Amino acid sequence: MQAGEEAMTPEQVKLVQASFAKVVPIKEQAAALFYGKLFELDPALKPLFREDMVIQGQKLMASLAAAVAALKAPDAIVPVLRDMGVRHARYGVREKDYDTVGTALLWTLEQGLGAGFTPAVRDAWAATYALVSGVMKDAAATAPVG
Repeated sequence: MQAGEEAMTPEQVKLVQASFAKVVPIKEQAAALFYGKLFELDPALKPLFREDMVIQGQKLMASLAAAVAALKAPDAIVPVLRDMGVRHARYGVREKDYDTVGTALLWTLEQGLGAGFTPAVRDAWAATYALVSGVMKDAAATAPVG
């Protein structure tokens, strides 16, 4: 996806896709858990979300689903991720906020998957998030201000 990034292994892709399939039936609860944890970790992020949080949660889960589906051919989703990175920068998202989002995401997955959130699954999701956030952060850093 970007120069210098290691590709995910086929096993990591399978782990992410299989574990996400288990999250889909509880996606509304997962989204609520995610945003609750995100705002607990950094209450200053809450004003960045002006939309109804149910709708925001639906967008989050749709974005995750698209990223998970694209893992076998990640270059196909790069333009979408770059656009999201630019939009997020315009909304006021800072580079450090991506770390908070990653922490909230992994915590949410751990809550939703329970014993299924093995160290291998955690590592696979961390690699997924590193790929996705790396593209978004790169795009945000090179986006014109304003």
